[in-house]
Amino acid sequence: PLLSAQIKVCFGVGQFFIDKQIISLSPISGGFSETYAALCDYNGITCKEEVQWDVDTIYHSQDNREFNLLDFSHLESGDLAVIVAAMAYNSWFTKLYCKDLRISSEVVEQILHTVSKSSSLEELTLENVGLKADFPQKMATALSENPASVIHSINLAHNTLDNQGTFIKVSLFLLYLPLPSSLSVLSVFTLSVSPCASAISVSKWNLYLFLAQPNCLVHLDLSGTDCTVDSLFGALLRGCCADLSYLNLSKNSFSHRKVRETLPSFRQFFSSAFSLTHISLASMKMPPDVLRALFLGLSSNPHITDLHLDISGCELRSAGAGIIQDLFPRVSCISTLDISDNGLDADLLCVIPAFSRHPSLKHLLLGKNFNIKGRVLDEVLQKLVHLVQEEECALQSLSLADSRLRSRGTVLVNALGSNACLKKVDLSGNGLDDTGARMLSKALLINTTLSVTWDRNNTSATGFQDVARALEHNFTLQYMPIPLSDVTQAYRSAPERTEQALTKIQRALLRNNQTQRFSQKQALRLHQGLVTSTAEQVMERLCVRVQQQVCVLRGTGEGEELQAARQVLKEARNSRALYPSLCELAHVLSVDGPVRQRLDSLAGELAKAADKELQVIVDSMVSLCRELCPLSCAAAECLSPPLSSISERVSIPRSSIRTALMERAAQDINRALEEVKLSVVSYLTNSIVDQILQELYATHKTLVLQMNFSLHSSVHSEHVHKHRSSSRICSSSQLRQVSQMRRLEDGGTARRTHRHADILDVVEDDFGISIVSVFRESLATDSFVCLVVFTVSAISCNSAVLSSAQFAMFSLTSVLLHTGHNRH
Repeated sequence: PLLSAQIKVCFGVGQFFIDKQIISLSPISGGFSETYAALCDYNGITCKEEVQWDVDTIYHSQDNREFNLLDFSHLESGDLAVIVAAMAYNSWFTKLYCKDLRISSEVVEQILHTVSKSSSLEELTLENVGLKADFPQKMATALSENPASVIHSINLAHNTLDNQGTFIKVSLFLLYLPLPSSLSVLSVFTLSVSPCASAISVSKWNLYLFLAQPNCLVHLDLSGTDCTVDSLFGALLRGCCADLSYLNLSKNSFSHRKVRETLPSFRQFFSSAFSLTHISLASMKMPPDVLRALFLGLSSNPHITDLHLDISGCELRSAGAGIIQDLFPRVSCISTLDISDNGLDADLLCVIPAFSRHPSLKHLLLGKNFNIKGRVLDEVLQKLVHLVQEEECALQSLSLADSRLRSRGTVLVNALGSNACLKKVDLSGNGLDDTGARMLSKALLINTTLSVTWDRNNTSATGFQDVARALEHNFTLQYMPIPLSDVTQAYRSAPERTEQALTKIQRALLRNNQTQRFSQKQALRLHQGLVTSTAEQVMERLCVRVQQQVCVLRGTGEGEELQAARQVLKEARNSRALYPSLCELAHVLSVDGPVRQRLDSLAGELAKAADKELQVIVDSMVSLCRELCPLSCAAAECLSPPLSSISERVSIPRSSIRTALMERAAQDINRALEEVKLSVVSYLTNSIVDQILQELYATHKTLVLQMNFSLHSSVHSEHVHKHRSSSRICSSSQLRQVSQMRRLEDGGTARRTHRHADILDVVEDDFGISIVSVFRESLATDSFVCLVVFTVSAISCNSAVLSSAQFAMFSLTSVLLHTGHNRH
């Protein structure tokens, strides 16, 4: 190693006494520049001012304690070696980082020297730097020579080692690591060697011994190390249950012959781990029994929450789909699930409903599972639409990347407009074309919470223009990744239009990142349309029917039923103004409410507090100047103005404090208040409207019964006086013709899916039945005239039942013509 005995002269530390307190003046960045200059001078190497300037200016100003060798990758290896050597005696830097840069043996030697000497180095990252086969042994030796080492994170991933004994040395390095209790992050090599069987056996045993020791590992990355995953869990169960948070075992394999023997320890580890937040078992074929043991273990673990589980590329297929369907709803600790690229395909029909029953699933990745076509794909997409539109859906992000949905995927894009739960959607790699871009633009016009990743969809300049026009009216979307692939393709065919569209998109996103984004009136119009439009349509149709029944029964007297019906109709009319009135009331009360008043008074209090703080600071500064330089300060008192009067002339402008509070903090507070107020208004409106709908329906049923009773009474009275008049009795064939009206109508009625539509269906059914039930009793009497008038009125007032009522009217007219009632 480079000689470092002369380094002490570079750390001159001045001390002086003020008020019996010692003030130490430390060099910038722990004296790194001075140390580096001394080492360059001793070894006859030109000192690079660039290195000193970067450390003293950039690193120091940003308080960056991580020294990145990539910042100086353009220098010679000798220069890098001196830079690393300077870190051995530096207390400023706590991290040494190098990735994807081949370093020479000279630099490696200085890194080992730094490890053996430094008492401040905490994290070491040497990822894909071309380490040699003897590095693990040298690393263990360097650590053993430094009892003051505080290293807790070592990342040596993606270093391809080419010696068959390397696997043994890596494991021995882990086994005899002198500070196993302090090591919390460990990323081991990615190996591409083929050692002999005995070497593999010994090395794996040593690795298991290390992991089985009591330790405080927090981050363990063994991805791509060709280890047998299921054999690790016995060691992990004994040594890593307490603190292990991040576990990455992807790109390895399971020992399918012995997997049943290791399942108990596999399951017990996942049921006993206390701190797990991330598990990756991706890109390896997972047997169904392993997946079952994983879910059963996690479902019985009461300690962990908010878990990220990555089981993508595990070839789960139908067997795995069945296990997910049965067991996943019980695993309440999972918040992020990645099951992309598992060949689920048509099995998604049974998998997707399992997600709707999950209480804490927030992020779902389903890409590369849609190798299906036609009707089955449509059914799967409808299941997804139903999932994201459920009122109790907890999903915040959904990824369908690289699923090649093409034009059929537009049904999901179209559903995003009214979706209120999803915050992020990844639809990249689906070939949705400009049609999908147009659907997306419509969704962005009304969805105020959505962020979309959109690329590799064959979007042309026309599609980007649609999105740009939508974002001009969207005041909430703050971030949308640039679709580089589609932009490149569109720019080749229409460069000017593509550039114009991208400029508009970027301007809209920049505008939305400013403080003032979304006006209260815009939020009101948009939210009111989403909340009340469908309910108002249902209520309007019910009101028409109840009003018509009230008109028909007006001549029978004012009973309690009619008075109740008029009161319900009145409240229904008033409810139309409920949403805007509540919003206006909340807005009026907030114009000069307690929050604004408190901010006004707080602005004055903060201005006074700032002045007082400034005065204390400036007076202390002046006093320190007098202590350090009394002669110069005495001379400065003779200047105009004197030095002591500076505290009287320094203050913060009142306008800046008021602006900070009233324009920035106030707007953020008001925006949060507006969201809460809109939620309260929506809840009140929905509750009252739902109750009014129920009352309207109950009133409708009551009036139908009363109308039937009145008509039956009239029929019976006419029948007593004119029972001898046979000329007015209809033939049995005519009665059968009228009675068939209901059966003919049932064949052409489509079911609705909205939550209020069932009420309308029942209402229409009851309305048709009430007409038909009265026809049979009224045909033989003069009260038939009243019934015809009632039917005509119903047809004119309500188009929803026009088909059934019209058929009844035509049947009645036919009966009249054949029985001589032409005058009617």
